[in-house]
Amino acid sequence: MGYVEEVAYAEGYGETSAAHALTPAEESRHLLAYAPLVKRIVRQLNSQVAGAIDRDDMEQIGLMGLLEALRRYGEPDAAFGSYASLRIRGAILDELRRQDWRPRAVRQQSHKLRDAVRELTRKLGREPSEKEAIAGLGISADEYMTYQLDENAELIASFDELLQDTMADTGSMPGPEEQLLLRRSLEQALNGLDEREQRVVQMYYEFELSYKEIAAVLDLTDARVCQLNKAALNKMKAVLQA
Repeated sequence: MGYVEEVAYAEGYGETSAAHALTPAEESRHLLAYAPLVKRIVRQLNSQVAGAIDRDDMEQIGLMGLLEALRRYGEPDAAFGSYASLRIRGAILDELRRQDWRPRAVRQQSHKLRDAVRELTRKLGREPSEKEAIAGLGISADEYMTYQLDENAELIASFDELLQDTMADTGSMPGPEEQLLLRRSLEQALNGLDEREQRVVQMYYEFELSYKEIAAVLDLTDARVCQLNKAALNKMKAVLQA
């Protein structure tokens, strides 16, 4: 039995509330088909959590999230990829939070830098540029990048939770009305972004590129991509929570 098939058996085959309960053979087949999605999401998240969880462990957690998605959703269709992505990312981020992956000193430093950035923003009357932030905070470019990744990891986790809440999850396959509601809400939120923010969100969520890959495409620094993603997700959260 291969690695993916083992995951299908790891938690047993309990009851499912999906419209069509998949057989063990169907689950294994779909796990194999969507395994590349898990790998892309793990690669994307792994670049942001500084090896807090071993990559193989992240993939196994992601596969468990995929298995849960299959059991809730039933037979995959064109919309399943988006649904599964949320479940996979959610499973990994839940484990990161459970393990409290940031040491206490790192969390305290992150909060200290966050307060300093807010103060600098108030003084400037706008969000500081990367160079202004580095100079104003008195830290190195690498330290600023670490801070940005830390901030984005927290924001992405809360944003993904919000998306799952917006999906009105009842433990079963989302109906057409729920899918339409989520789609319209996301379209409205995306329309409130400027062009660069839209491209960053699209490349991150739809194409599952890492910050480094997005930075290369847009000819920006990794830290600037972090800034754009943070601004975009904050704007989208405000719309979705309205």
